[in-house]
Amino acid sequence: MNKLMTFIALSLVSSTLSAGEPVWDGNQVVLESEKLAPGVFAYYPNNAREFERKGLPVATSGGFVVGKKGVLMIDTMLNERLHKQVQVLIRNQSDKPILYAVNTSFHGDHSYGNMYLPKETKIIQHVVTKNYIDEHFVKDTEFMIQNFGTGRGIEEIEPVAADILVGEGGRITLDLGGKMVEIIDFGFAQTGGDLFIWEPESRTMWTGNPIITMKPSLPWLLDGHLIETLNSLEIVYNFLPKDAHVVPGHGSVIARSDLKWHIDYLKAVKTEVQNAIDEGLTLEQTVERVALPEFQGYALYEWVHPTLNVPAAYKDLSK
Repeated sequence: MNKLMTFIALSLVSSTLSAGEPVWDGNQVVLESEKLAPGVFAYYPNNAREFERKGLPVATSGGFVVGKKGVLMIDTMLNERLHKQVQVLIRNQSDKPILYAVNTSFHGDHSYGNMYLPKETKIIQHVVTKNYIDEHFVKDTEFMIQNFGTGRGIEEIEPVAADILVGEGGRITLDLGGKMVEIIDFGFAQTGGDLFIWEPESRTMWTGNPIITMKPSLPWLLDGHLIETLNSLEIVYNFLPKDAHVVPGHGSVIARSDLKWHIDYLKAVKTEVQNAIDEGLTLEQTVERVALPEFQGYALYEWVHPTLNVPAAYKDLSK
């Protein structure tokens, strides 16, 4: 699925819930932080637990790690209002400088806040994220305004060049002073260029969008690549210790075991779509056949599963 198709697909999300309304409102979200270990924090919307249990979309999550030298911010949010909430959460815990900020993907709700970082902060991105922003930034902001609404602070966003790039399959280690943090590309996970952040001492991982949030939410195969996405999530699952903390892209802190729901779903999609292809079914017949009612409950299920994921799997497995 190319970037245009990604835009078209994502534009259906707003209408899935209620026409003309944003999936979540960047002028209303209130963030809170959770301490996972000394110097290690997640942040997420204060309604995250309520919404995720109901299968409703949740605004962006992230985190920060505090060392003796300074702080790493994980995802910089959609607009100035939300970005400054993150800075306040950091300042409530430390007066150390924000040395680094990492964008887990090119999505605006994870990267637009870059322009509000302190000048000394070094921005870390995947090379795919940098290239996407370089080539598609204006269209991306137009799309985000269309789907998150005018007057949400998106109109004023300007791109900020990254200082440190992670290449395909790359891994870098940051020394924050008594805190070592790894930035890892485990492979194609949702849109290409997804970065995972690992703090080994506390056994905490931030996943960005490849893991949206807990059950019943589902992976979004925005750019297709079912096989690669499933492989990458299995690599992540096997990398994590059993007692790991996992901070998803849009929800509260979950456990390693919660990743199995997402992996099992993709395995089921792969098996059932492959069976349909082997029987010679068309895409339309496959969408009708592969309903997977055992994985329903997500508010966006009727968009994500039949409109996005099954067609992506059909195309991928038909190659």
